Amino acid sequence: MIPKMTGTTDKSLSDADLAAAVAAGDQGAFVLLMRRFNRPLYRTARSILKDDSEAEDVLQDAYLLAYRNIASFRGDARLLTWLTRIVVNEAVARSRKTARRAAVIQLGSAFDDADAASEGVDETMSAQPEQAAMRAQVRDLLEKTVDALPDVFRTVFVLRALEEMSVEEVAACLGIPEVTVRTRFFRARSLLRQSLSNQIDFALDKAFSFDGVRCDRIVAGVISRLQRPVDGKA
Repeated sequence: MIPKMTGTTDKSLSDADLAAAVAAGDQGAFVLLMRRFNRPLYRTARSILKDDSEAEDVLQDAYLLAYRNIASFRGDARLLTWLTRIVVNEAVARSRKTARRAAVIQLGSAFDDADAASEGVDETMSAQPEQAAMRAQVRDLLEKTVDALPDVFRTVFVLRALEEMSVEEVAACLGIPEVTVRTRFFRARSLLRQSLSNQIDFALDKAFSFDGVRCDRIVAGVISRLQRPVDGKA
C-alpha cells in the first residue's frame, strides 16, 4: 500500500497517536516517525553490522517492514522498543547472509569509516581547523574502539550508553534476560576503558615528538643564526 501524501508535522504527537496516523496511511506521520527514531535505530543496526552502508540499507528495510505492520503496534512497549526489535532482527539476518563475505565487507567498512570521518572534518575545518580535527580524531577513535567490541557486548553498549535505554528496554529489544544486559554492559565498559587507556598511553609516548621535519627545522634555524655575521645586535 502506498502511503497518502498528507502533511502531519506535529512533533508533539505521542507514540500511540503517531503509530495510529502511520497505520491510517499518513505519509507525513511516517516521515515524522523516521526522523524521530533515525539516530537510535541507525546506531542499533550499525552496532550489529559495523558498516555504514549496510546499516543504512537494513534501516530502510526495517522501516518498510514496520510500515506494513504498524497496525500491530498496541503500545505495550515504547514505539522505539518495538522498532528496535525489527531493526535488530533485520540486521542479524543481514549479518548472517553476508558472513561468507566478511573480508570484503570489513575492507569496504574501513574505507566507508575513513570517508565519513573525512566528511565530518571537512564540515567544520573552515571555522576552527585544529579543534575540528581533534574532535574528528577523538570521534574516530571512539567509534573504532566500540566497533572492536565483541558482538555480544557491542549492541548492548550502544543501546545502554549511547541511546540511554533502560535495562528492561534493552532486554526486550534483544530478547535476553535483564541480568545478561547488566553483565554485558559492565563487561563492555571494562573492555572500552582498557582499550582506550592502552591507546592513550601509546599516544602520550609519541606526543610532542621532535623527530623528522620539526627537528630538522629547529636545527637548521639555530645553525643559520650561528652563521650570521656578528654585528653587535642581540
